[in-house]
Amino acid sequence: MAIISYHTQAELLLKNYMLSDSLVVYSSVICGIFACKMVYSLSQMITVACFKGYPNLSKAQQVEWNNRSISTVHAIFITAMALHIAFWSDLFSDHLSGLITFRSSTLSTCVLGVSVGYFIADLGMMIWFYPTLGGMEYVVHHLLSMIAITYAMLTGEGQLYTFMVLVSEATTPSVNLRWYLDVAGMKKTKAYVINGVVMFSAWMVARILLFIYMFYHVYIHYNQVKEMHRSAVFLVLVVPLVLAILNLMWFGKIVMGLKKTLAKRD
Repeated sequence: MAIISYHTQAELLLKNYMLSDSLVVYSSVICGIFACKMVYSLSQMITVACFKGYPNLSKAQQVEWNNRSISTVHAIFITAMALHIAFWSDLFSDHLSGLITFRSSTLSTCVLGVSVGYFIADLGMMIWFYPTLGGMEYVVHHLLSMIAITYAMLTGEGQLYTFMVLVSEATTPSVNLRWYLDVAGMKKTKAYVINGVVMFSAWMVARILLFIYMFYHVYIHYNQVKEMHRSAVFLVLVVPLVLAILNLMWFGKIVMGLKKTLAKRD
């Protein structure tokens, strides 16, 4: 009976696009969008003052520079919050009663809302300046991420696995720093090599090993996963799988790039 009640509740929530406390959802999404705009503007002002080469960059490079500032700030925020909520808090502890696939809190919903706001803003910029900020694989990545996060935010289902996937954003700062160093003409410096090693290590942990752990967690908790709505089960199983494939493709490029960089220094 409890499971049937959960299903009915989730369907009603998704149908009406709101939680009982809709203010948390909508305000957090709006805050996420406005935060992106604020970071973009601050990036322009700070970079002009601190990096003399910024005015010499092309318009497309200036847009990408500030856009990467947004993704870096979001990555730091969401990684810290995802680690806290998924692994360090008691929200998804096996010692608590109830299905972990239906657990959520005001904080977890708010954090997901901020992330949805970021993906809306970033996807909008990506489409507006396409393909300057990334090709179709990045558009697919953002669309899938936004759909999965939005569903978890609105229904409260599968939030644990959503946060596990969001920990993968831990790789974003090093990826962005690599681009910054390249544009700033520091590709042959020691900092570039060190950042490449950090990026390789972070990607291995956050986008390869963590995804393997997540799939294993889904496997051993599948009796709880299958009690979610069919849409949630699909998102938990398929979206991470697609993202994992993209991660492996990008990881291959990182490995090749790191090999070339290290070979040039020998």
